[in-house]
Order: sequence, then C-alpha cells, then structure tokens
Amino acid sequence: MIVCKFGGSSLADASQIKKVRSIVDADARRSIVIVSAPGKRTKDDQKVTDMLYECARLVDEGRSASAVFDAIALRYTTILDDLGMDGQFFKPILDEVKAKIEAGAGAHWAASRGEHLNAQLVARYFGWEFLETEGRIIIADDGSVDERSYELLAQALKADKRYVVPGFYGSNAQGAVQTFSRGGSDITGAILSRASSADVYENWTDVSGVFSVDPRLVDGAHVVTTMTYQEVRELAGVGAGVFHEEAIAPVIAAKIPINVKNTNAPADAGTWIVESRACDGQPIVGVSAKGGYSRLTLRKLMLLKNSGIRHALMTMMRIFGVRPTFSLFGIDSIVWFFETSQASEGVVEAMCARLKDEFALDSIEVDHGHAIVGVVGSFVNEEATLLATINGALGGQGIGISFLNYGSSDTSVLLGVAQEQANAAVIALYRALFD
Repeated sequence: MIVCKFGGSSLADASQIKKVRSIVDADARRSIVIVSAPGKRTKDDQKVTDMLYECARLVDEGRSASAVFDAIALRYTTILDDLGMDGQFFKPILDEVKAKIEAGAGAHWAASRGEHLNAQLVARYFGWEFLETEGRIIIADDGSVDERSYELLAQALKADKRYVVPGFYGSNAQGAVQTFSRGGSDITGAILSRASSADVYENWTDVSGVFSVDPRLVDGAHVVTTMTYQEVRELAGVGAGVFHEEAIAPVIAAKIPINVKNTNAPADAGTWIVESRACDGQPIVGVSAKGGYSRLTLRKLMLLKNSGIRHALMTMMRIFGVRPTFSLFGIDSIVWFFETSQASEGVVEAMCARLKDEFALDSIEVDHGHAIVGVVGSFVNEEATLLATINGALGGQGIGISFLNYGSSDTSVLLGVAQEQANAAVIALYRALFD
C-alpha cells in the first residue's frame, strides 16, 4: 500500500488536480492521499494558507475579513467549475468556515481550513472517503506527535476504502485544532504512512527530488538518487526546503521508505529516502545554508565548572523567547546561535542584562547577520581531505569562517559565515565537492 502526499503547487488549480488524479489512478496501491491547501498558480499569486492567516489577523484586529475570504472562496469555486463539478455541496462548507473565522476561531483554526476545504473537494472529485484528522492526530505541547495518534488513525482506516486526508493539522491535548509548522502536510503524510503500515510514502511536489544544492544558485544541480533519513534532517536543518525535517520522525521506527517525486514529471525516479545507504563514491549528498541568525557569546572564568550552568542559562533565555539552534563551547565560554526573528532588539538587550547580572558573567555580546552552512553526507567523517577542501574553496573566494563544527555529527560539517556571503559559500563548496 502506498500513501501519497501532494503539495500546494500540485493542487493549485483544476489542471493540477487532474494530474494528481491520473497519478493516483495509475497505481491501485495508492489508497491514501494527503492534500495541502492550493498553492500559487503563478509567481505573483497568493497561497490560500497565507490568505487564511490574513483573515485571522484582520478579525483579531477588529476588521472585516470578508473581502479576503471571498477571494479564497473564489479559488475553490473556480476549481470546482473547471473540474466540471456541481458545487452545491461545497457552499455550506464555505459558509461555515467563513462564519467561524469571523467569530474569532483563531489563527490555527483558520489556517487549517485550507487543507480541510481542499480535502473535501478532492475527496468528492475522486469519489473517495474524506478522513478528518482533528481528534485523530494529537499534537503535543512541544509540537511532537502523540503516540496515541497512530492507534486512533489505524482504528479509523478500513482496508476496503480509499481516503483523502487534509494535511497540516490535528488537535492539541485540549482538543482544539492545532497546526504543524509551515510545510507540515509532509508530517501528516508520514503519520498516515506509519498508522497504515504503508510500504512506501510518496511525497509529490513540483521538483523531481531533493537537489544536492539549491538549483536557483547552481545551473545543472543534480538530484540525489538515494539519501538517508538523517541526511534529509541535516540538510533541512540548514535551509533545504524540499522535505520537512520533522516528517522523518514518524517513519523511522517503521523503516518506511520515502520517494520524493514530481507531479509534473511523474515518470522521473525522484529521490529515495531510506534508513541507510552505501557510499558508492558519493560521500556527500548536498550543501545548503540558512541565514537569519544572531550570535550570543558568553564568557566567565571557570564558567563550565558550575554544574548545571548551561541548563540554567537556557532556561532563562527561554523566558525571553530565545531558543538557540546551534551551540559551541570553549573552556570559559559558550556561543549560541539563535534565529534573529525570535526576539526584538529590546528583548535581546533585556535578556543579556538579566543573564549578565543573574550569572555574574564577565561579558555577554550579541551580533547579527550570520548564516549556517552545512556540508551533509553519511560519510563526511571518512573523507580525510574534506576540511582542507572546505577551507580552500571558501578561502579562494575570500569568504571568512566564524566557526567550523566537525565531529559532533557523523552526517554533517557545519560552518558559520556572514549572511551576505552565504550563497557564495554554498556555490563555492558545491563546485569544490561535486564538480
């Protein structure tokens, strides 16, 4: 049995939905389809999810969301018309969604309706069952999937039926609708794959797999044929956006292979994501970078001799909404990188003052404009000349390295560069490692 997830670009309009129908009909094993909300039809178009967030924001500000919601409704009714469907069944569903948004249902509920509406539409077009995820996928407070979700879904699935399922949302512990982070329909697909004991999880998008580098940066970037679960997580963690890194967790224990494929080129093999792979002359699978980081540097003589100091410092930082992503440690210092968007300049200044006073730090500094670059591959630690190649490639382009982290992961080498040099660093590394 195959579980398929189709992204927003694959479902942007009626012509794309017809492609999805052809793909599903081509293999009878494809019996569960997870759908995203309609994505952009053109470069200048809006995603339905973004429009729904706008509706929630307007209502929260005490303003009317009618005009924006009417534009959303038009997206769906246009799809219905272009598919030749009678849209009478859909009107009361749209009316109910509009009424609840206007009544202040909130951002999570509003954003979830893009997938909910699309799943209702696609299920009717396919003649399949619509399966609701609210109350069946339970999202814990930390954003992880509650283990009960798999049993609840398994109980709802019948072997003789085929299902269309909305992605992106479930319920929190209190029973209210809760969305995953953006791109979370990938997670829904992985959850359904595990709950149904699928043989394969197909993730359909608008590219023919996972690229070794952003193809917008390098002409002729190649698609990775096979990569591991951990390699996907590491690449996604440094900005590669084809597959959501959190979607790996549900399938790892069940060892369900993932095939990333192209809705617009279904014959392409795509990328297989599996538990492990042989090197086969490909120690590195990709290079990527993610900007928007700030660097927090703390110094204190004998800092790390104080038992529990790191935990205490991070607990204080969380009070201010700052959650570091990457860490470095010296004998008397700690360096943390966190996403700049997590806190305003004023909040960061207040946090630093509190940390310095509370822990009697010798110094604390924050500077912005950093990017994290990742060289990812299961065999990075077996490449004796890798660090020399990295340093040579970046040094040859005049790109300075603020840190280099080698050995803390057996799947990646991480390095820091100035944000304005991130793209140049990725290009230089790709050419040195792959050309």
